[in-house]
Amino acid sequence: MPELPEVETVRRTLAPVLVGATIVAALRGEHPEDILLDPWQFFARRVRRRRIVSLDRRGKFLALRGDDGTRLLVHLGMTGELRLAHPGVPPERHCHLALVLRSERPLPAVLADRRQRFLLRYQDVRRFGRVRLLDPAGWEALCARLGPEPLDPDLDAPTLWQRLRTRRSSIKTALLDQSLLAGIGNIYADEALFRAGLHPARRCDTLSRADVERLLAELRTVLSEAIEAAGTTIRDYRDGTGRPGSYQFRLRVYGKPAGTPCPRCDGPLERVRLAGRSSTYCPRCQPPS
Repeated sequence: MPELPEVETVRRTLAPVLVGATIVAALRGEHPEDILLDPWQFFARRVRRRRIVSLDRRGKFLALRGDDGTRLLVHLGMTGELRLAHPGVPPERHCHLALVLRSERPLPAVLADRRQRFLLRYQDVRRFGRVRLLDPAGWEALCARLGPEPLDPDLDAPTLWQRLRTRRSSIKTALLDQSLLAGIGNIYADEALFRAGLHPARRCDTLSRADVERLLAELRTVLSEAIEAAGTTIRDYRDGTGRPGSYQFRLRVYGKPAGTPCPRCDGPLERVRLAGRSSTYCPRCQPPS
């Protein structure tokens, strides 16, 4: 599932083209009702003639903000993709809907037609993604349910420690809870816990302030590195132009089979299942207490 670095990469690749463009129409694709949480006619009518004034990210959500304050909210699920395309290029399979947009500035001929029209397509093989319209109050309510952004400079270690110290769950389970921190998933939780030397099953209420300081620092390092590398592509993830990420070549523990030598101590890595998710760790470098 795309996590914070992947969604941020999609935002960065789409924003230069989308911001300032006007939505001309919405096009039905394959089974849009599997993805779209609004009735099609309502959706198609509301998005027409809206100029996109910003492309925002909150956690794992993308939001195209229109000039009327409405946001088109997109969650990519496990295999969702937002892809720019020329109007003359036929859609691939599993394209569920598309927006026809008109740019206010010249775009490359490979992307836009003579009238500066281009497409933003949503495709999703497994159909776990979601698209919906939110008014300003709905957007505020969504943001309130999510925890702080881990890269937000206003978030400090003492604040995060206070949020963790009353929890009895494992630290890995807590990191996957979007109400604690927004945007963290399985990949970057495993990587940050390894770097911080924290066992994924360790209970939150046993962590010291120094543990949390180390964890927050490593989370920020891992996320920043992954954004620089345009995200992690295990199978399906691509950015807004169709290019894969490259951080998969720098992963230290995530996805490694049990018994793989630890990149730090050369001992065998182990795997444990927490909150329904597999976690890879080194029992030497990440002791249970």
